[in-house]
Amino acid sequence: MPEIEIFDHLPTGEAIQRHWLKRGKLRVAVLSYGATLQDLRLEGVGHSLVLGATNIEPYQGVMEYFGATVGRVANRIAQGRATINGNSYQLDQNNLGKHLLHGGSDGCHKKIWCITEADHEHVTLRLSMADGHMGFPGAIDACLTYRIVGSDTLELDVEVCSDANTLCNFAHHSYYNLDGSENILDHELQVSAKHYLPVDGELIPTGEIAVVRETRFDFNTIRPIRNGAPHLGYDQNLCLSRAPQTVRRVASLRSPKSGVTMHLETTAPGLQIYDGQHIETGSAKTLSDTAYGSFAGIALEPQDWPDAVHHPGFPTTLLERGGVYRQKNRWIFEQPTILKQCSERTRT
Repeated sequence: MPEIEIFDHLPTGEAIQRHWLKRGKLRVAVLSYGATLQDLRLEGVGHSLVLGATNIEPYQGVMEYFGATVGRVANRIAQGRATINGNSYQLDQNNLGKHLLHGGSDGCHKKIWCITEADHEHVTLRLSMADGHMGFPGAIDACLTYRIVGSDTLELDVEVCSDANTLCNFAHHSYYNLDGSENILDHELQVSAKHYLPVDGELIPTGEIAVVRETRFDFNTIRPIRNGAPHLGYDQNLCLSRAPQTVRRVASLRSPKSGVTMHLETTAPGLQIYDGQHIETGSAKTLSDTAYGSFAGIALEPQDWPDAVHHPGFPTTLLERGGVYRQKNRWIFEQPTILKQCSERTRT
């Protein structure tokens, strides 16, 4: 398998592998730890378009979700409790000591995935999780493939099956910064969503499905992420649809400073937007060689709606025994016009 190297070792001595993908204008690094997107480079741009670390330690602490695959249930489940087909389950309560967040304290982002296939254009990773892990019923098998398509598109396919009825909601959790600035508040965002989920003070959905029109959650027309002064912050689910769809474009992120644009396509019915308000990496060794602080990157997380198990009106996150959970995401990158012209001149 080409381009695989040892990235680092866990304190237990286990090796973390890194695999590089390279095609067209993209170069992408994927870690076996958490199936993490560690680095993403676009030709002609001098910095990574995702936030990342250069050793494993931050991914086990202050940067534990950066670029990771989170599950088996992303986002929050209130009180860490779930009823599935009449049976009650107490799940891990790793958020505020009471709620489940991103699959629990030992979720997919903390696991070493097995690289089963790899070449210069794709890498496939697999992970099995036992019945009862983090309190969930059913043993699951997850298969995830990163692939560069064409010259400017990164694609991610996720498939999960279970031997019992369970809950399943995977999400990719990269933080994006398209110009290397200290913060992303002047990045421009567009999201095709007419509704959002209001939350309480602990970021648990209230059950209301609210209209975005005339609220700060309306990104149907591209506009800066900055939301006045002081910036109020975003950490909400925007409702893309009432059920998974065929893959379609749902969002675009653009930096006026660099001219780089990223388009997001997904099958998922929801998109969690988190503007990185509470990022603080301290002395962690980052890709930028500087500490990441508040608003250093924005997370755009395709997923099912959070806490769906408690809200019958939300799209279900039930994965039935013998069924297959599927999610497809694509990130399409556009270069600044000047860089594009320079690149074309170099080739001719």
